[in-house]
Amino acid sequence: MLHRKSDTEKYSFEIGPIRPPNEGGSKSLLIRATRNCSWNRCAFCPFYHEKKFELRDVKEIKKDIDTVKRINEMLVEGANLETVPYHCLSLVLAWFKSGRRTVFLQDSNSLIMPTDQLVDVLDHLREVFPSLKRITSYARSDTILRKDLDELTDVREAGLTRLHVGLESGDDHVLKVMKKGVTAEQNIRAGRKAMEAGFELSEYVMPGLGGDEYSEEHALNTAEALNKIDPHYIRMRPLTVHPSSELYKMQERGEFTPNSPHRRLKELEIMVKNLEVSSKLCFDHALNGWRNREGAYLFDMGYEGYRLPEEKDHVLKLIQEGLSVDESLLSGITATNL
Repeated sequence: MLHRKSDTEKYSFEIGPIRPPNEGGSKSLLIRATRNCSWNRCAFCPFYHEKKFELRDVKEIKKDIDTVKRINEMLVEGANLETVPYHCLSLVLAWFKSGRRTVFLQDSNSLIMPTDQLVDVLDHLREVFPSLKRITSYARSDTILRKDLDELTDVREAGLTRLHVGLESGDDHVLKVMKKGVTAEQNIRAGRKAMEAGFELSEYVMPGLGGDEYSEEHALNTAEALNKIDPHYIRMRPLTVHPSSELYKMQERGEFTPNSPHRRLKELEIMVKNLEVSSKLCFDHALNGWRNREGAYLFDMGYEGYRLPEEKDHVLKLIQEGLSVDESLLSGITATNL
């Protein structure tokens, strides 16, 4: 039985700053399991600048889950919702209308929680919301490698069914310069291990991360790494150089030269040509802002993307069409905001 708060108490719960596009809005409830980033050194990332990583207490997380349940009950009852902060109410309302099927655990690496604690949270989530079909989280490759296969399997069986991993690049030089904290070989082993444990795996790739100088190496070696993993999803997230990132300072010092929209498409072409996977290739983010001849988005931005290898030739034809568009017309796509 949930504790009923007084009329003056707020029904609020923590919400972190980021989540994948296909795990937010009406798609997924956001439950904050950890705060900020356990690594927080990537040169391209601005999200957790000068913020300390914290493991949240399991009791706090469960309390947030229970609060969401109470807000759900209030929606059903038609109760006064003035005690619910707008950002919490809007999230729960959208999730409620979508059928309450999916949850995303924030922030950047919830898998780093002690396994027994994470399983406890997952068990509580599924007990409180039996309608759940999917629970997902970001995870770092080094965290996956530190967990025993049995631990990963326990977490997956407790309900965490999909992991989102930032591969970014398969080129060791690029990974080192960008201070990713892992090698291509570690990314490959982690991806394979996650899939062996039964997780559905989304690997994120960052076109443009090699800049002008390492564009081709970035494309070729990333394709090679993906071929060795063969994840369920490959999600493209083109680089944007944020003014608060270390990469921006590197660019200002002339240590990094962003490539152009067409150069990134050529990079993507090299990558796709060399992919030998059974993955879905996804462009489900506005940063994939290339345009076709009619001015519409070049790629389908659906969450399920293009099935490879069946639609590989189609994607390559789209890339050729994008390369035929005059770069001067791509006013919304620059080297720093693609």
